[in-house]
Amino acid sequence: MTITPDTKDWTWILERRCPECGYLSQNVDRDRVGDLLRATTAHWPATLSEPTARERPRPDKWSVLEYGCHVRDVGRLFRQRLDLMLTEDDPAFANWNQDETAIEDAYDQQDPAVVADELTEAIEALASDFDKVTEWDRTGRRSDGARFTVDTFARYLLHDVVHHRYDVTGQPA
Repeated sequence: MTITPDTKDWTWILERRCPECGYLSQNVDRDRVGDLLRATTAHWPATLSEPTARERPRPDKWSVLEYGCHVRDVGRLFRQRLDLMLTEDDPAFANWNQDETAIEDAYDQQDPAVVADELTEAIEALASDFDKVTEWDRTGRRSDGARFTVDTFARYLLHDVVHHRYDVTGQPA
């Protein structure tokens, strides 16, 4: 059985608490985004080193390794998008299909130790970029029309990493 693609528009997370992981974007202090990213993803090296990291808990749910690859790629992508928001006026982001990427990049075949290092590096680079942000009202938009300020973009991003921590560890926000 394959994973059912996630077609939800998760932007609602900016308005209300996530019923699954408990994340509430209104609780985020934007001046701590970098620290929150680091803290929320600190478990990944240990989690990816578990002997069962490659195993799917159910055929229709990603393994720890696949979630780790996704979080790494989210870190890389959001860093690019943050740079666009800070250097261009209201940029449009290229579409990213996370499910296609998982298949094309063979997430399930990657080396968990390498993924742990790459994830840590990607999140640290992104967190460092957020540490320097002073223009929180700059804007950008996704290909589906969803609009973000740097502030709402950061809150949206934090839900992604918090939710995936919950997916693999059961640790709520």
